[in-house]
Amino acid sequence: MRILGIDPGYATTGFGLLHTEGGAGLRLLQYGVVTTPADLPFPQRLEILYDDVLRLVEVTKPDASAVEELFWGHNITTGIGVSHGRGVIMLALTKASVPIFEYTPMQVKQAVVGYGKAEKRQVMDMTRRLLHLEKVPRPDDAADAIAIALCHARSQTSLLAKLQNEKKE
Repeated sequence: MRILGIDPGYATTGFGLLHTEGGAGLRLLQYGVVTTPADLPFPQRLEILYDDVLRLVEVTKPDASAVEELFWGHNITTGIGVSHGRGVIMLALTKASVPIFEYTPMQVKQAVVGYGKAEKRQVMDMTRRLLHLEKVPRPDDAADAIAIALCHARSQTSLLAKLQNEKKE
């Protein structure tokens, strides 16, 4: 299974593509960021983001996507812009028929580190260890996206996920 993890934004959107065989043999295939020029009007930035995410899906051919749910901090104005970006990203994934799974930051920390209130550096270090990487991927947006994909990979192989899948069959 190929999982495309996405850390949403409108200026910078991180992505990470993992390959897994039932939770075993996790492999990082690709990662990076999608950026939009700051000097463009906001609607044009959203259009670029939409087009670039569609292209990313065409190139990476994911079986599923894992998108981080938003955490509202102190800057509501930035949060609203990121919300618009996240909506455009989810629209692009839906148009490309890629199943979307959403995870909160706490769920990502729990799945990767085993503690829902872990610090960012702990998540990054554990991501590096689990994927047998020499160093933490950069930039941070890409590293976060990889952790989100890793969360989905680990969540889908849990006993609870297996039981839920058996009930559907």
